[in-house]
Amino acid sequence: MISELWKVTKTLVTLADDLQKYHSEIKEIRTELRNLTIAVSLLKQRIEHNEEMSEIEQRNLLLEVEKRLESAARLLPAKKTSKRRGKKASRR
Repeated sequence: MISELWKVTKTLVTLADDLQKYHSEIKEIRTELRNLTIAVSLLKQRIEHNEEMSEIEQRNLLLEVEKRLESAARLLPAKKTSKRRGKKASRR
């Protein structure tokens, strides 16, 4: 009977120690999870910011191309109107 009581007491102490270790591990895991959640949130914000900046840069580049095309078009000579508007030009 005393040996059984000793085994039960020893088991209870072992279980209590294990439980304490598990509580510590759970606390560490929660801290790591919180840190990972913060890191993911920051990465999401950076990605969204980079996407917005890329869209702005693309729009600015498109405006620059349009501006240069308009400038180049102004440098071209004006179109000459042909007297033979509706007629096809003959090939020689």
